[in-house]
Amino acid sequence: MFGVTILGNNSALPAYDRHPTSQVVTISDQVLMIDCGEGTQMQLSKYKIRRSRINHIFISHLHGDHYFGLPGLITSLGLLGREARLNIYGPPLLEGMIRPLLNAAEAYLPYQLVFIPITEEGMLLDTDKFSVKCFRVIHRIECWGFAITEKRKPRKINKQTITNYKIPTAFFDRLKDGEDYTSENGNVISNGLVTVANTPAKTYAYCADTLYNEGMLPNIQNADLIYHETTYLKNLEVKAAERFHSTSVQAGKIATLANAGKLLIGHFSSKYETLDEFLAETKEVFPNTQLAIEGVTYLV
Repeated sequence: MFGVTILGNNSALPAYDRHPTSQVVTISDQVLMIDCGEGTQMQLSKYKIRRSRINHIFISHLHGDHYFGLPGLITSLGLLGREARLNIYGPPLLEGMIRPLLNAAEAYLPYQLVFIPITEEGMLLDTDKFSVKCFRVIHRIECWGFAITEKRKPRKINKQTITNYKIPTAFFDRLKDGEDYTSENGNVISNGLVTVANTPAKTYAYCADTLYNEGMLPNIQNADLIYHETTYLKNLEVKAAERFHSTSVQAGKIATLANAGKLLIGHFSSKYETLDEFLAETKEVFPNTQLAIEGVTYLV
């Protein structure tokens, strides 16, 4: 599965049972966290997401609504007896803000806590199943977006035909790479008999807090799902610019220019009690838009 579960969809102030920004991305057997606003732990419990499966946390920037939940989560993982290493990626100042809190509390962590500073655009994490790249967005302070891309073999096993041939399962990965199979007696089984072309790998792009910014388009082009903030409705475009945020219409325009498959909108200002108008305005520009609703998982 490749999906995004929303834990918090509001901006700085919790309001109307909406929480500051946080989400988890499930890809293959991994759960990645993006941002960790206040209340994230409660949301993890509420939506029955296993904290133990989170090995990588990505913090976009150092405004509190995006990381104030982090010290509590780190401490709780220690109390729960976590042993696996936890990697936290974020602005260089992040470690210097979190470590003193843990030291002051004499927090005991039975696991290795590693901070990886983000200083330039490019690859942050590259595994055999997915990769994570970062890119700059334009906010009042240094801020980063993230693009998560799954990895797929060029071909996949044809379950309807593979049983007709005595090919050891240990060779399946090589079949997926396009190789033919040669049996012990020298018979060659053509790859095309037992595999089919795989579907293209998918990408999820998280655009974080940002001004309207066409400069990030090369990093999110053709993404299957884009998350873009819509702090304000279109009639507050000037206010959005003053605060380095975006509007509903601007998010829709970015998704259109990026040729995105789908658009998720969030980071709603607490001045709005209902969100229907956000969806209506954005869909006028980019029809395949959904509200980022807490507790909902959106498939990439």
